[in-house]
Amino acid sequence: MSLKKPITIIGGGPAALMLGCELDPDKYQVSIYEQNTALGRKFLVAGKGGFNLTHSETIETMLTKYSPETFLKPALLHFTNEDLRTWLKNKGIETYVGSSKRVFPVEGIKPIEVLNAFEKELKHKNVSIHTQHTWKGWDKNNDLIFETKNETKIVKTDIVVFALGGGSWKVTGSNGAWLNLFEEKGIQSDTLIPSNCAYKVDWNQELKAAEGAALKNCAFSCNGISIKGEAVITKFGIEGGVIYALSNAIRKTLLKKKKTLLEIDFKPSLELSQVAKHLSEKGKLSIKDVLLEKLNLSLAQITLLKNKTNKEEYQNPAILSELIKKFPVVLTDLAPIDEAISTVGGINLKEVDKNYELKKLPLQYCLGEMLNWDAPTGGYLLQGCFSMGNYLAGYLNAK
Repeated sequence: MSLKKPITIIGGGPAALMLGCELDPDKYQVSIYEQNTALGRKFLVAGKGGFNLTHSETIETMLTKYSPETFLKPALLHFTNEDLRTWLKNKGIETYVGSSKRVFPVEGIKPIEVLNAFEKELKHKNVSIHTQHTWKGWDKNNDLIFETKNETKIVKTDIVVFALGGGSWKVTGSNGAWLNLFEEKGIQSDTLIPSNCAYKVDWNQELKAAEGAALKNCAFSCNGISIKGEAVITKFGIEGGVIYALSNAIRKTLLKKKKTLLEIDFKPSLELSQVAKHLSEKGKLSIKDVLLEKLNLSLAQITLLKNKTNKEEYQNPAILSELIKKFPVVLTDLAPIDEAISTVGGINLKEVDKNYELKKLPLQYCLGEMLNWDAPTGGYLLQGCFSMGNYLAGYLNAK
């Protein structure tokens, strides 16, 4: 009987967890090394406020949410959102589709219970878990160097899988400190920058009344891409699910020109002419009453309109209706990286093959957010990581 091949997985996030659970225990001796005191710390942080595991839309539609789309396509088709729900169900985690079409664990199942289901499977597969081990690079023999409890440990292995995460939420250990280690090996990387994050707007003092207010049932457009949803006005600027979904479009201009234009349609259900008609035929009603009662705009939207116009412009139906349908907001910066939900950047995709193997380091692979791909919130990020882990396990099991 042949000896099992040792596989070392560095990192304890969703991609690593899925990979460890799916590798063939008869073929491989799997070890996971995690720098924190426990696995899945960022996984648990993501579960605060509702544990959005994936999305329920068709896999064909889901594919369009990833950038670049072609990179993750094989993995997502290999292990779809439906496959993930079935996998979780088989591990005792039932899920349901919420009103937003996002997928969550059923009521009563906490994020720690989902993590426990993964850990139970890892134990069943005899995966060795080593916590408080920080990876520090390679030695002269290309063996792995770890620091643990004030001592250095050298680990020899046949196969290495790096699943080191991105650069946001440093409190969870996801800090991007590994970038320099790869660059020293001649592996090209791209700067880690905020992805799903807030964007700065230089609001003036008069807009304090709108701070914290949600802009609901609007259409938000940037660089030719328009998405319906809602966003929140903050002291820093603007954020929310629809803003995250537009992050890729926003960044393209913002990073080049230091600013980009976001346009908001406050009333996407009506044509410009219909909005103008309501304002022109207001009768004895005030402009504010028309905006509130006829157009159902919020006080926050009215505050924005008033702030953008002088008295004459505010009373002019043509000018006001144009602003209602195309309200301009200039975005001037990204939120600090540690306040972002996720990052884009990391290992350049040209450095890995279709199975995520580093071309310059045979039998060494990269998974998850440390690779330069992007997706909005809504379950897409976790699904991408789970799919990559499952896909790589399938490839290695078949070798």
